[in-house]
Amino acid sequence: MDFPAITPPDAEAQRAAVARHAELAVPLGGLGRLAELGCWLAAAQGTCPPLPPARPRLLVVAADHGIAAAGVSRFYPGATPAQVRSVREHTAPVSVLAPVSGASIRVVDVGLDHESTDPHHVRRGSGRIDFEDALTAEEAERALEAGRAVVDEEVDAGADLLIPAALGVGATTPASALVSALTGVEPVAVIGRGSGIDDHGWMRKAAAVRDALRRARPHVREPLVLLRTAGGADLAALTGILVQAAVRRTPVLVDGLVVGAAAMVADELAPGARDWWLVAQGSPEPAMALVLEHLKLQPVADLGMRTVDGTGAVTVLPLLQMAARLLAETATVTDLA
Repeated sequence: MDFPAITPPDAEAQRAAVARHAELAVPLGGLGRLAELGCWLAAAQGTCPPLPPARPRLLVVAADHGIAAAGVSRFYPGATPAQVRSVREHTAPVSVLAPVSGASIRVVDVGLDHESTDPHHVRRGSGRIDFEDALTAEEAERALEAGRAVVDEEVDAGADLLIPAALGVGATTPASALVSALTGVEPVAVIGRGSGIDDHGWMRKAAAVRDALRRARPHVREPLVLLRTAGGADLAALTGILVQAAVRRTPVLVDGLVVGAAAMVADELAPGARDWWLVAQGSPEPAMALVLEHLKLQPVADLGMRTVDGTGAVTVLPLLQMAARLLAETATVTDLA
C-alpha cells in the first residue's frame, strides 16, 4: 500500500516562533516547555503566532479482541460495549474531561463484536493472536483505510487537531506484542499491569504476548502483515489515522500504549509522520517507554496514567491552547520600553 510523501511541518514558522519567544518580556527560557509547545504548534499550523486549537477532535476507536478470553484483562470479555456506552453517556473519564478542554468526541466502531451500523466497521472482534491472526489481509487493509477515511471526514469538517484513542478489553496485549516485535525486547520486559491485572493476569498476558510474538517476528519488516498477525482492527485503524493526519498536515496528540504501538507501525509505513505527533503524557506501562525511545519523542507531562482512551491527551490539551496564546499575546521587550 502506497502513501503520499509526508510534508514536514513548516520550519520557517517554527524559526519565527523561536525568534518571537526570544523577544518576549520574560526571562530567557522562562516559559520552558510551554515555549516549545508554541513553536511546535506554529510549525504544524504553518503560521506564527499559532492559533489555539479551536476544533480539537477526539477519535475513540473501539474494537473487541479475541485474546481477552485468555484472561489478560481485569475486565471481562464483552465489556467493551458498556465502556463505549459510558463514553457516549459522558460518564467515562475522557468524556467528563473533554468538554473542559473544548474537545468533541467521535466513537468509531471498527471491530466491536456485534451487529454494527458504523460504516467503518470491519469485523466482529479480532482473532485470538496467541494462536491465530487478528485479521485477514483484506480486513487489515480495510481497517487501515477506515482510519484514513475518518481523518479525511474530520479534517474536511474543520477539525484542527486530532486525538486518536482506543477502547477495547484486552487491547494492550496486541499493542504490547507489536512493541515487542518492533523493538526486539522480550515480552517479560514489555508487559505492564494494563487494566490493573494481578500477578496471575500478568503471567497470562506475558504468555499471550510470547505466543503472538512467535507468529509476528517473521513479519517485522512488513507493517501491514504485522497488524494482520498480531494487531487488530483498532490498531490498524489507529495506524491509518496517524498516517493520514500527517498527510493532511494536521497535528496529533498521542496518548496511551495502544495509540503508541500504532504510532510505531505508522512510522514504519510513512517515515516523517512522527513530526506531526506530540506525545501528551508518559505512562507506567513499560512498553510505552519503549515507544517513546523508539520514536524519539518526549511526552509533555508525566501524569502516571495507564488509560488508553485519550484522558491524558484532553488533560494536556489546554497547555497547547495556553502556549499558543502566550506566543500571540505576551508583551515583548520593545512593547514595554
